[in-house]
Amino acid sequence: MFQSFRQAMAWLHTWFGLVLGFVLMAAFFFGALSVFDREIDRWSIPATRFEPQPMPSFEQVLRPVFERMQPLPADVQALRARLDTPVPDRFDTVNYWSAYTTHRDPVLGVYAGFAVPGAKDPDEAIYADRTIDPRSGVELPDDRLKVGSGFFYPMHYGLTLDWKNLGIYIVGFSALVMLAALVSGVVMHRKLFREFFTFRPGKARLRSTLDLHNLTGVVALPFHFFFAFTGLLIFAATYYFPLGHTQLHDLHDLGAQIEARATGLPHERAGVPAGLANVDAMVADAQRRWAEDDKAGDVGFLVLQHVGDANGYVSVYRAGTDRIALVGDAIHYKASTGELIREDPAATPVARVAEFLTGLHLQHFRHWLLRWLYVLGGLAGAVCIATGFIFFVEKRKRQHAKQGSQGARVVDALAVASVTGMVLAALGILVANRLLPDDLPARGDWERYAFWGTWVLALLHAAWRSAPVARGLPNPAWREQCRAIAVMALAAVLLNWITTGDHLLRTLSAGYWPVAGFDLSLLVTAAIAFVAARRLGRRAVATEAYATGPEARHA
Repeated sequence: MFQSFRQAMAWLHTWFGLVLGFVLMAAFFFGALSVFDREIDRWSIPATRFEPQPMPSFEQVLRPVFERMQPLPADVQALRARLDTPVPDRFDTVNYWSAYTTHRDPVLGVYAGFAVPGAKDPDEAIYADRTIDPRSGVELPDDRLKVGSGFFYPMHYGLTLDWKNLGIYIVGFSALVMLAALVSGVVMHRKLFREFFTFRPGKARLRSTLDLHNLTGVVALPFHFFFAFTGLLIFAATYYFPLGHTQLHDLHDLGAQIEARATGLPHERAGVPAGLANVDAMVADAQRRWAEDDKAGDVGFLVLQHVGDANGYVSVYRAGTDRIALVGDAIHYKASTGELIREDPAATPVARVAEFLTGLHLQHFRHWLLRWLYVLGGLAGAVCIATGFIFFVEKRKRQHAKQGSQGARVVDALAVASVTGMVLAALGILVANRLLPDDLPARGDWERYAFWGTWVLALLHAAWRSAPVARGLPNPAWREQCRAIAVMALAAVLLNWITTGDHLLRTLSAGYWPVAGFDLSLLVTAAIAFVAARRLGRRAVATEAYATGPEARHA
């Protein structure tokens, strides 16, 4: 079938990239945005625009919040269908309380899990979560969509397709195929060092597009390989091969019981009521122990397990932002007395490798320059895929035009929707975020509708305007959607100013970079899109003139 191994790799690279490139484009683009997901949250929820806060006092702030937390009525209603007994008016058996924050979070996420009395399944539980202002404990409205961490970030790894975790499996399969595409790309391009320094924007569109494709692929090759590989590793045990919770369920439970005996951390409730000692004193003791070991003492995660039971215990986890590896360094206390139960021992060599790979992928560390390198790496991946689409269409559209085939037209329309259409969709949710009334019921759902609606319109527009591709000419949708990107990016900045008063002069003078930085990024996006639209317009005129000129008529 193929005359050489290189030709086989070229076929693999081309068709794997074409078929799954649309998914990888979303993974790269929204992965780049997710590097600053907390900052995007600040932009999208003006009520959270204040400085990051440490973990607050449990006794003064968190305990009152936890004690009044109950599941949402919609979750209770969904639970009713799984029970044969009446659902209680209040859930009082607390499996756990937890609070989580990062060094970039002004707000605090609090979570609770409740046992369900009378359930046929002993593992049946119902959950609640809230977002609070850690300075006062005041709950923020639960219908505010966290555009960064609540939408762009899940879009990066799961496409927001939650049914049976379908999106996670699609992205995982695409990442696996991407590894094969990277290897085949290296085999195809044997002169990698030369291509590292080769970009000829003045050449013909086909040549310059291939140069940019090769350049972005080679420059960020380690980044692309590492993130595809570590993404697969992170989800392997949880989603791709969840043996502990499926085929090996009984062994999983037995292992948990053995671990509980070995660590002193009870796996089950004792069924004996017990009080709760001063948690703030436990946190202070944990911070003192970290300081003695020369570790940064910020608390990132606080968990109270088996609340109100004699087997209850409190786990205090260190934020670990002083290093790349994702570490917990947990210290555990008996909830009823505050007595130290256990300090987690030093990780094994294998665990340290896992912590480093996970931390490097999830980037919870304090290092702004490295974060921007992540953004550039993600955008380089998106550009590499986008230029791959363009090269595929440009190489074939004249041949398809002579044959009367519509293949290049279809691929071009999909490419427009996947590149400029995806950017438009992201801007669409931001514009909707600033336009929708604050008191609109289910406001977050409407923002999601704006995202998907904008993307569908971009696809329809790309298909409608793709007729010139069938004649071997450029699709006008590329430049038209670039213009739309410029307009919508500017509109998002202006709407942020109009609706909140936080214009650039104000945020820059105050040094509030989460909002100022995002506004500046939108302005840069608008400028790039405007320049791209102008260049595409000039190239379209030149191509049209050539196609209708005497050279074309005598060809």
